[in-house]
Amino acid sequence: MMTAMNNEFTYTVKRSNFDENYNPSENTRITTNFANLARGSNRQQNLRNTLVMINNRFNNLAHWDNPKSDCYAVELEIISVEMNIPGTTTTFPAIEILQTTIVDNKTGQRIAGIVGNNFSSYVRDYDFSVLLPNHNNNQAKFTIPEHFGDLHGNIFKHFINSHEYKENFNKAPVICLSVSSQVSYQRTGNQHPVLGIEYQPSASSLTEKYFAKMGLQVRYFMPNNSVAPLAFYFSGDLLRDYTDLELISTISTMETFQKIYRPEIYNANSAAGQCYQPNLSNQDHSLTTIVYDREERTQLAIEQGKFTETYFIKPYENILAQWSANYAIANSAN
Repeated sequence: MMTAMNNEFTYTVKRSNFDENYNPSENTRITTNFANLARGSNRQQNLRNTLVMINNRFNNLAHWDNPKSDCYAVELEIISVEMNIPGTTTTFPAIEILQTTIVDNKTGQRIAGIVGNNFSSYVRDYDFSVLLPNHNNNQAKFTIPEHFGDLHGNIFKHFINSHEYKENFNKAPVICLSVSSQVSYQRTGNQHPVLGIEYQPSASSLTEKYFAKMGLQVRYFMPNNSVAPLAFYFSGDLLRDYTDLELISTISTMETFQKIYRPEIYNANSAAGQCYQPNLSNQDHSLTTIVYDREERTQLAIEQGKFTETYFIKPYENILAQWSANYAIANSAN
């Protein structure tokens, strides 16, 4: 366990397989992509179809020496991170991310993929679904609360630099999200053989600013045969720190989720052009066969934000404020 600072947070990393038999545990955030798919009467078919989509997309992108498009399969593990609160016996579910593993069907070789991909956090639910709306209630102009995202960002950076993270993962995470419908994106002249065509945003989105507090920068790429760019959040060098197969594992996984959750953008019937403005009201799109209730997911995010406020933010307000301030000071000197 880490002892670098007094009253230090420590973490417990738990793993569970995401496959067609996956059932979310009671302490799993039910607004995560994977948990939401594993609910209801179509649960198993949803999961099976999702995994088929991921594998098909992976083989489509990893097309070399793969004439039948069946060389690879992707396995997914849900990484649940519990935070152990200093001075107490309390733990709180801090973060959930995904770990990809690439299976070479010809040789049986298992190749480590990227950790990150999907990103879920109770504290982020609190920030966006409770704190931000309350702050702007009855205000004529939308504003951001002071220190918005500071605690969340410090928790994330602390975990990524922790002994527990380094024990479990060899590389820094890459988180892949949807582009913002509030921003337009312009094609650049840059094109990567796997990530595809790079786009440049017209402005920084709120998500981009929030993830910057997590120590992550962002680049936007539209892979081959995609219809919209994806946002890749990372530290280090996205183009040089990861292999082609690692990047493909993230693209195939997260583009599949986005086709299910944001079909207006990622399953549109026409591809993004030179200048692209995402539109969640776009009617010219196709639906997957996978059942998903987006309105329910929004309501669950609010519920889980309130849960965080009740059981984490308010009871440990002083501990969290002091720890976050100390962590920020300690890291500003580095």
